[in-house]
Amino acid sequence: MQARGLDALSLIVIVGILYAATRVAPGRRDTATVVGGLGFLLLAGTLTSQLLEMLRLPHLTGYLLAGVIAGPHALRLVDAVTVRQLAPVNTLALALIALAGGAELSAAEVRRSAKSLTVNLLFQSVIVVVGVGGLFVLASPLIPFTRGLPLTSVVAIALLWGVLATARSPSAALGILAQTRARGPLASFSVAFVMLSDVGVLVLAAAGILLAHSLLDPSATLSMSSMYALGHELVGSVSIGTTLGLMLSVYLRLHGKQLVVVLLALGFGATEVLHYLRFEPLLCFLTAGFVVRNLSKQGDKLAHAIEDMGSTVYVVFFAIAGASLAIPLLVALWPVALLLAVARAAITTGAGRLAGRVAGDDPMIRRWGWTTLIAQAGLTQGLANVLAREFPDFGEPLRALVFASVALNSVIGPILFKLALDRAHESREQSPSLPTIQESA
Repeated sequence: MQARGLDALSLIVIVGILYAATRVAPGRRDTATVVGGLGFLLLAGTLTSQLLEMLRLPHLTGYLLAGVIAGPHALRLVDAVTVRQLAPVNTLALALIALAGGAELSAAEVRRSAKSLTVNLLFQSVIVVVGVGGLFVLASPLIPFTRGLPLTSVVAIALLWGVLATARSPSAALGILAQTRARGPLASFSVAFVMLSDVGVLVLAAAGILLAHSLLDPSATLSMSSMYALGHELVGSVSIGTTLGLMLSVYLRLHGKQLVVVLLALGFGATEVLHYLRFEPLLCFLTAGFVVRNLSKQGDKLAHAIEDMGSTVYVVFFAIAGASLAIPLLVALWPVALLLAVARAAITTGAGRLAGRVAGDDPMIRRWGWTTLIAQAGLTQGLANVLAREFPDFGEPLRALVFASVALNSVIGPILFKLALDRAHESREQSPSLPTIQESA
């Protein structure tokens, strides 16, 4: 308790110092401001997570809360410009998260769980798209930008909303697993399903956009160019990821030093190149980690290297995510966002339990497997940005509603998943993911 008291005092002191600094020199824009904002989010996120540990809340909740409080919509210790300038840090974090996810995927485990994964992917895709989309149609009179629209237009928007509802947050799942060091059927299923479902979401999104265009404009002909582009993106990303994984395996075997530098170069440099070539970095790095784990003996070495950086990466990534949350949108749209978020959670839970019975899953998976599917983050927001460009008539208000819903899911999801791992007795580690202030001193 004394240690937590010191943590609380330290947090109050650093918040007070930065609050005074931002009021003395408001609007300052330079490299020192960005570095200071990054350092503050790292330290504040760590201290907040340690304080919330007394309530048995996940560290990710502390990171998010620190970002929200310090962000441009609360104390403004880190303003919106600084948050945007910290975007490259998120690029690195996402690359490492995807690599870690791939390195956690065992080919033997995937083969053993092939039936369960297939059934769950099918049920979650069909039931969630139809169920969440149907409820969106019923709730459309409560949504400002759908009032007065023809039924076909409402159905088109509902279809897109249903597709977005199938998107998950691999970063949240891996962050909770990194904290708890969970091992067991639920942890293995969660990693495999969340990582593989991202591929399914990309396919559903392309198909949903095609169908929505046809519903909004009956005279339009279905074009397969989008599906071709998607196929090119998926196949190319897997191919490049396989090559990258083989190169990493050779490097780890022959040299294996300065891995932090290599991972930094991959996270920043390779991601920019992949974006330029119009390939999907997350899928590429996921494939690379999977190749290292299953086609070489270097998987443990890669996993340990990422784990050494992991604590800092997760703090920064989720603290920045908290600072980026659209709090004003959530305040303005919270009744509808809450309704749709609760509906999505209920339908996701029902689909997960039904799929578990059909697939004959482990009892713990049938009972708790749905908890890893609630959180949403970057992928959902990225798809919302795509929809805003594809459908200018309603894309912006749709994106605003998506961001408000994601704000709710990103807070609730990690708490539910950690609770599930604790109840399943798969959590192995209850200590903080980062050293305490006393240990660092």
